[in-house]
Amino acid sequence: MLLNDDFLLGTDMAKKLFHNHAKHMPIIDFHCHLNPQEIYEDQNFASITEVWLKGDHYKWRLMRANGVPENLITGDGDDFDKFHAWAGTVEKALGNPLYVWTHLELKRFFNIDLVLSRETAREVYDRANALLATAGFSRRSLIRSSNVTAICTTDDPADDLHFHELLQSETAFTVVPAFRPDKAMNIHAAGYADYLVTLGTAAGVKIGSFADIVDALSARVDFFHSMGARLSDHALDTVVYAESTEAELDVIVTTAMTGGTLTDLGIAQYRTAVLKALMRLYHRKNWTMQLHLHALRNTNTVMLGKLGPDTGYDGLNDRSVAEPLAALFDSMELEDAIPRTMLYSLNPNDYMPLVTLMGAYQKDTVQKMQLGSAWWHNDTRNGMRLQLSTFADESLLSNFVGMLTDSRSFLSYPRHEYFRRILCELIGEWVELGEVPDDEAVLGRMVEDICFNNANNYFGL
Repeated sequence: MLLNDDFLLGTDMAKKLFHNHAKHMPIIDFHCHLNPQEIYEDQNFASITEVWLKGDHYKWRLMRANGVPENLITGDGDDFDKFHAWAGTVEKALGNPLYVWTHLELKRFFNIDLVLSRETAREVYDRANALLATAGFSRRSLIRSSNVTAICTTDDPADDLHFHELLQSETAFTVVPAFRPDKAMNIHAAGYADYLVTLGTAAGVKIGSFADIVDALSARVDFFHSMGARLSDHALDTVVYAESTEAELDVIVTTAMTGGTLTDLGIAQYRTAVLKALMRLYHRKNWTMQLHLHALRNTNTVMLGKLGPDTGYDGLNDRSVAEPLAALFDSMELEDAIPRTMLYSLNPNDYMPLVTLMGAYQKDTVQKMQLGSAWWHNDTRNGMRLQLSTFADESLLSNFVGMLTDSRSFLSYPRHEYFRRILCELIGEWVELGEVPDDEAVLGRMVEDICFNNANNYFGL
């Protein structure tokens, strides 16, 4: 049977570790893209098409690969027709993690064991929609039923966090913001000068210099901290390290604010200086900094113009990462100002450079530097096993803070189950090979720590 109780669990120890230890551990989703307003307002979804296909560029990419017309992907096509097109795509998705995720979500949320196909699409659609209309399938109900204790959303420094404030009355789980300062760092992006006005207004700072930008960001870090934030999150697609003086930075900022032309060096100097200033702030607040590296975004300019960003036209970058990142950390270590740090890369070839670099800056706390979970294009069975194995090879996997969803979907929590099964599968194989003791108590504690306890202790939410 598809996705039976022991799927992926090929050894006796893997089965014990999952069923006795991993399965029932709570979830801390420390990086996601859920909308806090949606969480607060707690509405039901109109249909499974809305909850599954609206905003999910993972699915959109596969549908395009299956020749589905865009009006049935991101367009104004009929809801069932879109769902039927997705069902036809699932038929072709054997071996893709979305095949597993799709059926896990049907099974865990809707108790539907049918294999999704064009033939079963109508029955699945009607059964799922009937449940989605009930009280137990509102946004918050879906979170509660998934055993989630904490969610970190992704929020701009200028956000007023109004809905986070309202969500503080939620008792079943905690929702806190994560500080995402990409717009403040991306001096080369369209709209940067206008954004500085927005940031300054939120912070109560009139921005005219680099120091003013740092003051504004500092004020917003303080505000986010007061609202429960303990993590930052950066889409640092490429790492370029360049030193600068305060005077040089002021010229760069003035040039950007007045619509002048920036040089590549000036952009690198500014981004380096902002990141270093933020690292000092994070270190003082005892926050964790997440760096998401090496996404190659918006590669299809035609579709970017039609649909905008985050619509399924991103790949992975293969630029240098070790030397500029080492220069960044070395400069901050001279100030003793490196915060707890998680390094993610969309390019799995970066895992070994990143995990070995981490080892040069471990101190102060348990696993201060973490190799982030297999992310985006890598959250596959092979990608997760590679990330876990690399972490184990070069550091202490027992200290790993585990999985996240990185998702905009309220049905994405079975990804944690997928990760936990893969973790137990891998450890079970180590037992069979005689690499680790055949001791459920020892290995069970390790699994429970990776699934929940480490994140709970590390982030301090």
